[in-house]
Amino acid sequence: MSQATRILSALALGLALGIGLAAWNVSIADIAIALGIRRFSAWNTSTADIGVLFLQPIGTAWLNALQMTVVPLVVALLVTGVAATAEAARAGRIAGRALGLFIVLLWFFSIMAGVLTPLLLGWFPLPAEAATALRAALSTTQPVGDIPPFSDFIASIVPTNPIAAAANNAFLPLIVFTMVFAFALTRLPAEPRQLLTNFFQAIADVMLVVIGWILWLAPLGVFALAYVVSARAGTAALGALLHYVMIVSSIGIIVWIASFPIGAIGGRVGLPRFIRATVPAQAVAISTQSSLASLPAMLRGAEGLGVPVATSGVILPLAVAIFRVTGPPMNLAVAIYVAYWFGIPLGPTQLAAGIAVAAITTLGAVSLPGQISYVTSIAPICIAMGVPIAPLGLLVAVETIPDIFRTLGNVTMDLATTVSVSARSGAVVETEADLLLRDATP
Repeated sequence: MSQATRILSALALGLALGIGLAAWNVSIADIAIALGIRRFSAWNTSTADIGVLFLQPIGTAWLNALQMTVVPLVVALLVTGVAATAEAARAGRIAGRALGLFIVLLWFFSIMAGVLTPLLLGWFPLPAEAATALRAALSTTQPVGDIPPFSDFIASIVPTNPIAAAANNAFLPLIVFTMVFAFALTRLPAEPRQLLTNFFQAIADVMLVVIGWILWLAPLGVFALAYVVSARAGTAALGALLHYVMIVSSIGIIVWIASFPIGAIGGRVGLPRFIRATVPAQAVAISTQSSLASLPAMLRGAEGLGVPVATSGVILPLAVAIFRVTGPPMNLAVAIYVAYWFGIPLGPTQLAAGIAVAAITTLGAVSLPGQISYVTSIAPICIAMGVPIAPLGLLVAVETIPDIFRTLGNVTMDLATTVSVSARSGAVVETEADLLLRDATP
């Protein structure tokens, strides 16, 4: 059984048990009287609440274990990600143009998600009864912290003490310092630059081992969290999870759809031709949920669009490594949805902080499994926005469906940016007639 299947099964079992015991609504005293055991006849606590009493600490401990890895992992991955990006930019003009386009699209779709997700939640709200029940079930979880006024927020972006920022989970100031440190690192001579890069890569590798151990216990943690929420919220918990999947997947679908006109217009190719060229890569993306596994099909698709191999061979591997276009908007949508669950109003300052963290931390999502990148990418956004991170341990269990649209959007946009950069870099993008003529030439 795969890890994703184990986690999803634990979620289903926890939800079913919590909903069942909540509906049964029998106390320990009732059971004791029925069995003739007088010793427990005064225990009026329900069986569902007894389960909450024992399982809530387990779920909380598992979440704390995940959270303890976030700061060192995010810092290490940002440093190594910036180093890899700088090396790619030095590799040539085409790589530099591709990186510029990647950054523009990451920020554009982050802003789009910051605007569109609240609108979607307004147009398709969670039923009022379900929202109320869910907030009551999550009442023990508190927001991470208060967001300062805008003037103080701008001043606080630059930390006076980066160590204190890390200790206090002040992610935006910490990320600003890390980015400055990482770009300064790229200006060092080759030997000390490589030494420090290897040091941070080792930290990231160690944290990934630790997270691997924590995720081995994920079914137990997810089961505990799912039970606690469903025992308190009943069937509202199931409805809320389905609503969450719909909203977050919608953001991914919008990015995916947007990649088609970007590829057709930017690459100066017909829309039907671009769609045909992307179909094989999208089929692999759906079946594997991996951009890396889709790379051979993307290279063939780029060839079908007339992109020279010398160009696609540079841009597509670079895109797979550092360009996750659906990451920032969908991660931000998750944070906004959690705020919606808790009834936390999000003003321009919170949204600006979330957008910035979402767009920047995508550099740290290099080649990570879905369960790992989900927590490490979204937790900093939630913390920067003052949103609780506790629900992430539950939501990671239903990430399978949104992850399909994440990968579809990434793969299609990778091809769109490749053909767009090729068309504007002096590289020849052959028309369908050119390809037919070339194939027909002896």
